[in-house]
Amino acid sequence: MKVIIIGGGEVGFHVAKALSEENYDITVIDIDPIKCRRAAENLDVIVVEGNGASPDTLNNAQVGSADYVLCLTKVDEVNLIASQQAHKLGANKIIARLRNQQYTTKASIIRPEKFGVDIVIHPEKAACKEIINLVNHPYAVQAVNFESGRLTMLGIQLDNEQNKLYRSPLGEICINNNHFRFTVAAVVRGQHTMVPAADFLFRKGDIGYFVIKAEDVENLLELTEKPIIETHRVMIIGGSKIGRTLARELPSDSINVRLVESNRPKAGKISQNIDNSMIIYGDGTDIEFLKSENIQEIDSLIAVTENEKTNLISGLLAKHLGAKQSIIHVSTSEYMPTIKEIGVGAVISKNLSTVNAILKELHTDITDVPVLTFEEIEVDVIELQPENGSLITQKPLNELNLPKDCIIGMINHNGKIRIAHGTSMLTEDDTALVFSKPKAFEQIKKMFL
Repeated sequence: MKVIIIGGGEVGFHVAKALSEENYDITVIDIDPIKCRRAAENLDVIVVEGNGASPDTLNNAQVGSADYVLCLTKVDEVNLIASQQAHKLGANKIIARLRNQQYTTKASIIRPEKFGVDIVIHPEKAACKEIINLVNHPYAVQAVNFESGRLTMLGIQLDNEQNKLYRSPLGEICINNNHFRFTVAAVVRGQHTMVPAADFLFRKGDIGYFVIKAEDVENLLELTEKPIIETHRVMIIGGSKIGRTLARELPSDSINVRLVESNRPKAGKISQNIDNSMIIYGDGTDIEFLKSENIQEIDSLIAVTENEKTNLISGLLAKHLGAKQSIIHVSTSEYMPTIKEIGVGAVISKNLSTVNAILKELHTDITDVPVLTFEEIEVDVIELQPENGSLITQKPLNELNLPKDCIIGMINHNGKIRIAHGTSMLTEDDTALVFSKPKAFEQIKKMFL
């Protein structure tokens, strides 16, 4: 399959990385020689330096024979023109990243489909979806839903001194808590990510990524000794696109939302356009201001200004002053592991949210494209279905020599989902959700063939 990616920035680079690891024919186009060099030196892709909206550049990249063209530059208008050119040249399907959400409203005069765009991804909307999911799980540093919300993966930090999970290997913990099923897809310890085996021992500070049915969240919280928290008071720091979208989309009937903006004219303008949230002029890095707003009563502090350093400081202060949850937005995805190690709270990146939104769209057409990539923990998620007579269907999972850095988390049998365990057996009628480090994907995929 041939995929052409126009735009080699954070989003384009990480999409190319996820796809190139699956041995697709990837071409990256960018006008910036530094971004081109980064892609050429770090990825197994073809790199074309040039303007992605130029017919000459697109012809040089043979865009007419592409199965997918992904227009992912930072400029909406460039993405639209590139989409139009690629469509005219014969590309099969086009996905465009557009920051301006007005392009897809009913009142829009110029709509993306007129430019040949098949699918539009809005980065801020993708980030907001991820943040709202975290707001619904304030005890977690990561919260991702699968199978239409029936299955969830929660990243939970073990931060108390005497947690009972420290006393027994993971295999024994599962056996001793058989009133509900769960699996641990990954554990982050410091800067390192492990896919744990049955003899794994948790330590204080570990972040465990637990895969469970949505109905078993309370059982998991009891096991990890986390209090059950409901979110009723939210403070958003920053009147950015993400901040404004959150202020509109968080349910005002059950959550009291305050949006804090440090620019007085901007705060006034936002207050005229958003009715269901309180808009406050103030500085989210000012300790006295946060205290005056009773930060200790806030269930969720969401720092989404355009400055990631401001977001980090706001999140640190809020956590220190008693906010139950801090969610911090960063643009530089390389910062995410370190910030998580500090223990500030949940960290999200609209760039990685956009990457995952694109991968989900691709996955609907191409089954072996990863469903999600968790760049900060070096784990990808992929759905695989066994072929008739494949090795994976011959024995229970605990009798198979599965690759070290992967785990089968869930089995879907004709719409009925169950958490995989050692005695589980797969059939050709099943679909498995596999959590794996990229280097183990080829090994596990061969077992399904």
